[in-house]
Amino acid sequence: MKVLDLFCVHQHVFEGWFASEEDFQQQQSRGLVQCPMCGSTDIRKGLSAPRLNLRASPDAPAPAQVAARPAPASREDALQALQTVWLHAARQIMARTEDVGGRFAAEARRMHYGEIEERAIRGQATPQETAELLDEGIVVLPLPIPEAAKETLQ
Repeated sequence: MKVLDLFCVHQHVFEGWFASEEDFQQQQSRGLVQCPMCGSTDIRKGLSAPRLNLRASPDAPAPAQVAARPAPASREDALQALQTVWLHAARQIMARTEDVGGRFAAEARRMHYGEIEERAIRGQATPQETAELLDEGIVVLPLPIPEAAKETLQ
């Protein structure tokens, strides 16, 4: 298994796991390697540190997990931590809301005016529809969700 540090054209950092270097190259050439933050397929490899298994034996207990994370050491570390938090939040939004697709504006209005029971929804609205909802006093939050947050984790 080959674990690579990958970067998109927007400098988002993420990790990719591949069976081999050839597997990575094939997936990249077919446009299958995407940035989980922005969906870009313009990806490059960064330097990756090797993973060393230093346990004495398979039965040896793993080192204790540290409850609090240390402060990021660099701007890149801070950016990666922020991206991780954003992706987690986006996945939570996906899990806790109903996708109403293009019916978003109509469903939000029906809830606002008491025609249907309120529930957590998400969907698509044009900039004009969003402005009209806000003008009517309907609270909406335009929020781009990265494609990676729409998929289940393996």
